[in-house]
Amino acid sequence: MTPRATRPFARFEWMLAGRYLRTRRREGFVSVIAGFSFLGIMLGVATLIIVLSVMNGFRKELLNKIVGINGHIFIAALDKPLTDYAEVSERISKIIGIRRAVPLVEGQAFASSAYNGSGVLVRGVRPEDLGKIEAVSGNVRQGSLKDFSQGTGVAIGKRLAEHLALQVGDTITLATPKGAQGPFGVVPRIKGYQVDAVFELGMSEFDATFVFMPLEEAQAYFNRENDVTVIEVFLDNADRVDEARQAIEMAAERPVILTDWRQRNRTFFAALEVERNVMFIILTLIVLVAALNIVSGLIMLVKDKSADIAILRTMGATSGAIMRVFLITGASIGIVGTIAGFALGLVFAANIQSIQEFVSWMLNRQLWDPTLRFLSQIPSEIDPGEVVAVTGMAIVLSLLATLYPSFRAARLDPVQALRYG
Repeated sequence: MTPRATRPFARFEWMLAGRYLRTRRREGFVSVIAGFSFLGIMLGVATLIIVLSVMNGFRKELLNKIVGINGHIFIAALDKPLTDYAEVSERISKIIGIRRAVPLVEGQAFASSAYNGSGVLVRGVRPEDLGKIEAVSGNVRQGSLKDFSQGTGVAIGKRLAEHLALQVGDTITLATPKGAQGPFGVVPRIKGYQVDAVFELGMSEFDATFVFMPLEEAQAYFNRENDVTVIEVFLDNADRVDEARQAIEMAAERPVILTDWRQRNRTFFAALEVERNVMFIILTLIVLVAALNIVSGLIMLVKDKSADIAILRTMGATSGAIMRVFLITGASIGIVGTIAGFALGLVFAANIQSIQEFVSWMLNRQLWDPTLRFLSQIPSEIDPGEVVAVTGMAIVLSLLATLYPSFRAARLDPVQALRYG
């Protein structure tokens, strides 16, 4: 009478797989390999989630800060100066999908105090527009912007204030080579301004270089004849630049040159994307190596258990049952390791700033220097889609790693195994 085959993934298959996973003195080396495979998959999945979250956070924070302070679309004059900037800005602001249009006068200058000096980017802006730029008005750390409209003071970044040892009420001296025309040529212009406000954007490069002054004062300081350098347009959605360009050209009612944030920062964000993809490939190799450890561990386990497999086959266990036992054994390592890595990665990515501060406190060292990394804190943005993709990839690799050893166990000849086992 032919023995009746058990149903797939029966209880005894799970029991055997569980026994093979438990450490025994004679099988200690196999269990050590399984442990390293588990740790490798867990750390690989966790590292992938953490690194991708930090890269996403970097891109989001840099995009928000760069675009939040610089706008999305930039309008420059083509045939004649932008002396009609007020009317053009008003027409563009009425376009659906555009939050505001801000006319600016931009120029480079040298800022100094009694203690230090530094190159800066001076931006002349209307007081009502500066109040609407949340990146500045919402991050004032000292002073206030209420006196900005009087045209006697400026707002400077926190790192610039620290570098020049300035506080609200102190005087900052600005010097530019583009001064008045004298009998011996252009005379550099040097003028002192009172610091009315100190803001912190959270991006060290901006906090160390930006100086905001009233638009009319900037026009006089840089010898602008009642015109502006550029009109910055802020959109409701930064990704809908192409849709807004045509509407802006029509609303301008004059020849203009349009550029957008993608063109100005294309190299920077392209480099971030390349780095992110390369890191993903490199860290995926960690998971792959851990999966190969599962292969080697299971092959050793099959060889060690060849006599047991032969006895099970003579007792009626089918080749499919033997294969499923080792599938469960290998898959358990991969799936449990993936789940552990998933949990560890999410916890670490969600609390990475607190962890960094704790490690800095423990080592009594500054591990994150904002002056070198642009941002004042480590950003992290967990993307659910990427987390699911990483988790799924790790599980698939783990399952694929179990196929060959399981198939080899199922094909084992009981007679040969008992004879040479």
